[in-house]
Amino acid sequence: MMGLVVAAPQSGSGKTAFTCALLAALKKRGVLPCSFKCGPDYIDPMFHRSVLGVDCHNLDLFLASENRVRAIFAAGAAGHGAAVVEGAMGLYDGLSFTDRASAWHIAQVLGLPVILVLRPRGVSLTLAAQLRGLMDFRSPSPIAGIVLNDCREGLYRSLAPMLERETGLPVLGFLPHMEQADLPSRHLGLYTAGEIHDLNERVEALSQALEEHVDFDRLAELCSISVPAPPASALSADRKIPIAVAKDEAFCFTYAETLEALEQAGAQPVFFSPIHDGGLPHGVGGLYLPGGYPELYARELSENDSMRTAVRAAVESGLPTVAECGGFLYLGRELTGSDGVTRPMAGVLPGSGFPTGKLVRFGYAALTAREDSLLFRAGESVPVHEFHHWDSTETGSALHAEKPGSGRSWDCGFVSNTLYAAFPHLYFGGDLNLAERFVSAAKRDYVKGEQPWN
Repeated sequence: MMGLVVAAPQSGSGKTAFTCALLAALKKRGVLPCSFKCGPDYIDPMFHRSVLGVDCHNLDLFLASENRVRAIFAAGAAGHGAAVVEGAMGLYDGLSFTDRASAWHIAQVLGLPVILVLRPRGVSLTLAAQLRGLMDFRSPSPIAGIVLNDCREGLYRSLAPMLERETGLPVLGFLPHMEQADLPSRHLGLYTAGEIHDLNERVEALSQALEEHVDFDRLAELCSISVPAPPASALSADRKIPIAVAKDEAFCFTYAETLEALEQAGAQPVFFSPIHDGGLPHGVGGLYLPGGYPELYARELSENDSMRTAVRAAVESGLPTVAECGGFLYLGRELTGSDGVTRPMAGVLPGSGFPTGKLVRFGYAALTAREDSLLFRAGESVPVHEFHHWDSTETGSALHAEKPGSGRSWDCGFVSNTLYAAFPHLYFGGDLNLAERFVSAAKRDYVKGEQPWN
């Protein structure tokens, strides 16, 4: 099969645009591609999913072990003819100024070749020197080829032979400058795929340009890999316990692997919208409120009184609940939206959410439990990730977070035997104990039929 990591020297090189174009072109060729994203990214996978119509999986070597990442890759690639992994940041950029959890690290663990996407601006021969540095920085080098992005055809014809002569790397083609490749962004990165009304047209134009200007046969030859053996299925044969999962414009940051881990543990995700629905789904045994953009939809969330009332009653009555980042803000007393207006939220927690104008506690951290609770046992430590521009007047103190390599630490979170509510995003796909404990609690408390919050 075909397998590769799409990487670059730095962010802003056009990895997402090239990856989407490649996926669309492979799909049109009948190759049946699948996709993956390096790191704790929620937004780029939405673009992949929009192109392919199937889930994109995250591969993260801080949030999961090497064996778990291999298993996730093998399971996701099973039955597909191509597996495309989009890197994050620069090729070697990983945890705390190391290469751990970088695109290079993923390529090494999975044995995948790397195709570098380069945007040649204001350089010529120096670009070859930069490439030689990237090739020699770690050994063995997985770099198999180059694609020039946002590049005029005349410049490509001058650069390609020089780069091949100076580096020995094949230059597989180029993408010209295209307005379609400029995907709009905001404070948490790109706009989500569903918010770009002409995304399909943009990707189609990009894929046509890629078909015209990139040597597909050479690319396929360089990126031929052995088909990974899929892991044995471990799905629970027990009756599935329905767990309500928030999913709409405001709550859209959910890892595919988290939902799969819940299903493997015996749950059945039941999706609902805190914006549009009048209440929680009937007969659920648990509640999952993931991150997203509640600040952009604070008015709609606040005006849905029946949903806020149902969520508050459910959590206060002991429905096992996990609320991360945006979900944590929704459980708070009130939230100041992106319009500057402060409105009431579910009122389960004491804090008020407010904008900071900057990233808050950004990046990876190790989260340590002080006491037994729904998801954790006292003294356990789990890897997490934070990425938000909103904070709360009451962030909690039940857990202790520490940023690796920096010495920085802080307290956070509200926990109980039925609750996890905090800013840090959890990754159930990396530590299957989290999913098993959540579903186990949901099974204990599950009662079919009418519930006090419905």
